[in-house]
Amino acid sequence: MFLSICTVAALLLDRILGEPNRFHPLVGFGRLAQIVENQLRGDGQSRARGVVAVGLLITLVLLPIMISIHYLLAWIPQLQWPLATVALYLAVGGGSLEQHAERVGTALEENNLGEARRRVGMIVSRDSAQLDDEGVVRATVESVLENGSDAVLAPIFWFLILGIPGVVLYRIVNTLDAMWGYRNERYRYFGWAAARLDDLLNWIPARLTALAYTLAGASQTAWRCWRVQARLMASPNAGVVMAAGAGALRVKLGGRAQYHGEWIEKPQLGLGEVVSIGDISRSIRLLRRAILIWLFAIVLIEIVSHYIA
Repeated sequence: MFLSICTVAALLLDRILGEPNRFHPLVGFGRLAQIVENQLRGDGQSRARGVVAVGLLITLVLLPIMISIHYLLAWIPQLQWPLATVALYLAVGGGSLEQHAERVGTALEENNLGEARRRVGMIVSRDSAQLDDEGVVRATVESVLENGSDAVLAPIFWFLILGIPGVVLYRIVNTLDAMWGYRNERYRYFGWAAARLDDLLNWIPARLTALAYTLAGASQTAWRCWRVQARLMASPNAGVVMAAGAGALRVKLGGRAQYHGEWIEKPQLGLGEVVSIGDISRSIRLLRRAILIWLFAIVLIEIVSHYIA
């Protein structure tokens, strides 16, 4: 029951403590990644430089961590449980995601659109300054659904598969994708390796997340949207998660959005009503139910594996 206990403990720590306000490892990693980018990117027209940058950062971070853990556990085997729990806690961001989304909803309920725009701008990459109420809600719900996979369930998946190295590797790649994975002039080539590797690492977790959303919400609608609409999005993983999530909530997502000053027409996902303020809390509850489904599956798999062994 090692994996399930560590997973539950990490999620509880995330719920109680939230993200560390100071000395978060990902902040330090982001600074290191910026240094590497400044040295290697050049004019940004080389995919090879992006491959080297990703490989160098994975080596610089993952190798020392693996060596340190090896020697720590050799000296103090009892550290296995707390080390695994803390590593996963630092990798998941469900508590922070929920808090940000709830604050957006609170601002809208108080008719403070300016504050709602500022709050949603902290969790989405689209331009939020001109969003109306519906646009703010849509952006928030989409963020909860997509980051429910990227920031919560995918780290858990790689922890279950490869332990601490797996969750560290995933967070390295996911952070680099968030920094470099843009299809603009600056990162179109340099960020290619980070984006493709992130797609690869998220392929299975995204589909397991979509399955959990389907089971946790309006199942028939979610399955229909997943099957028909997921392919409409350019991302091989975001489309699956967002289509299933929108269908599970029976709302319409997608549409016109502005990114870095450029308007993009995103495909419509989901069926049913136009989003409203209450759908923010509904999306949070959907994510919570999806997490519970995953936890139930993890416990069940461990029990069956124990008896088979």
